[in-house]
Amino acid sequence: MGRNTRKRRTPLATKAIAASAALALGGGGLIWANFYASAHEPDHQTWGGNQTKAAAAQVATISCPDVGQKLTNVPNTARQGVATELANLDKQITEAYTRLASTRNAQTRDASFVQNAIVGPLKEKRAATIDRIRIDIQRVGGSFDDALRQLAACTTQAANQTNAGGQQNNTGGQQQNGGQQNNTGGQQQNGGQQNNTGGQQQNGGQQQGQNGQQGNVGGQAGNGPAAADFVDITKVAPNVQGKPRSSGNASTGTFTTRCGVNANKNHNTDNVIVAPGVTNGAHHLHDYVGNQKIDAFASNNTFLQGGTSCQNRSDLSSYYWPVVRVQDGSQDFDQNKDGGGKEGNVGKILTPVQAQIKYVGSPAAKVVAMPQFLRIITGDAKTTTNGLANANAHWSCTGFENKVQLTQQYPICPQGSKVVRTFAFQSCWDGQNTDSANHRTHVAFPDPASGVCPNGFKAIPQLTMRLLYNITPPTVQNGQVKNAYAVDGFPEQLHKAATDHDDFISITKNGLANKIANCINRGQNCA
Repeated sequence: MGRNTRKRRTPLATKAIAASAALALGGGGLIWANFYASAHEPDHQTWGGNQTKAAAAQVATISCPDVGQKLTNVPNTARQGVATELANLDKQITEAYTRLASTRNAQTRDASFVQNAIVGPLKEKRAATIDRIRIDIQRVGGSFDDALRQLAACTTQAANQTNAGGQQNNTGGQQQNGGQQNNTGGQQQNGGQQNNTGGQQQNGGQQQGQNGQQGNVGGQAGNGPAAADFVDITKVAPNVQGKPRSSGNASTGTFTTRCGVNANKNHNTDNVIVAPGVTNGAHHLHDYVGNQKIDAFASNNTFLQGGTSCQNRSDLSSYYWPVVRVQDGSQDFDQNKDGGGKEGNVGKILTPVQAQIKYVGSPAAKVVAMPQFLRIITGDAKTTTNGLANANAHWSCTGFENKVQLTQQYPICPQGSKVVRTFAFQSCWDGQNTDSANHRTHVAFPDPASGVCPNGFKAIPQLTMRLLYNITPPTVQNGQVKNAYAVDGFPEQLHKAATDHDDFISITKNGLANKIANCINRGQNCA
């Protein structure tokens, strides 16, 4: 998906997001982990990609302000042009990160290399692109905030500076060690910093280490995940909170739609919501279930012609999410393609063994039917540099879902337990728009304590998704991880767990949207 935010945070955001997750998942909370700081270098005694080794900290990634989230009032007639330019910004960051990762030797010889050869030229490109966005908006009579020009400049971040390592959220409501908690191996750490480094750089299965130079930042492709991105779930304290109490007007039913697990391998690296008309607009690969003809060039005019993988032939909705890959030295069909190995997304693609798609009701109100072609993005694909304000990732293991939900780390599950990846979408709609300029402000989450939607918003069926994976548990010993797994993402986001996200377009026929709402409002369990 794209690089946009989904909601505003209050001063009590950590508490609110935890409770929101509990509401969304029927008791699923969040946990945000701070890690100790360590960078990594290649361990050349291994095959090149499945282990990480601690070393001195280095610049890990490039952080650029998110222009898209600031564009909340773009005229409809300018949105296509603006979306294209936003996709150009993403491409520029990807190219700059690639150059950062491939010039480690030059960086060690010249302290000004990154600024002069990477960050400076990137600012110039971004400034020109932002100006084209201004022209697109003003050409059709829209207003442009000149303060957006200040978003052209980017910075670099060291391993212990990424924003995803922010203040810890303890969903049990108790402060630990001054409000910070480390879940690495289940041991508490005071003043822990997030570790975004580690591993060997790999391309096409061959080592790409810089003659032993430090600077790789983890994973089979040199850009994550790292050892500290994993935690033994059996050593994490329970953090799940209960759901809000249902009112007399609650909608308590459910509607399940069965759309398969993408066994037919319907993939692409486009994103029609954020980057319509742009090939490889996501810079990572998606699984698609439901509608079978969704790509960058699909539109409201073509959605109904797409066919569906759903058993209910009236459900042509598109459900899509970044693929999960295992980084054990394996490759897949896109090893040398854009969005795949060329952009740091490497390893064997794992198909879920189960994909449960369910619509649920509101504890506070009856729901209204989703409008045709409603688009919703949940989560944030760039939390590594944006911070956790819009994170909505939930990772757990079978047998632990009602106890532990993780946002910032991938779980290491016990033998026989499956990795569980859960999404709970925004369930309040502004009653007017099927999309918004930043793809966020037309929908919202309800109040986490009461379940009530914000003023001016209506409750709609909440889309929830639960994906199960058979994954051989990674092992972490002495700062090393072997056989890591991770979600696909933008390369500069370092494959962090918190970058997980999901996309949805509601496309129905034969009155299905009303049937879903009516079933939920009547308190029935339908399929």
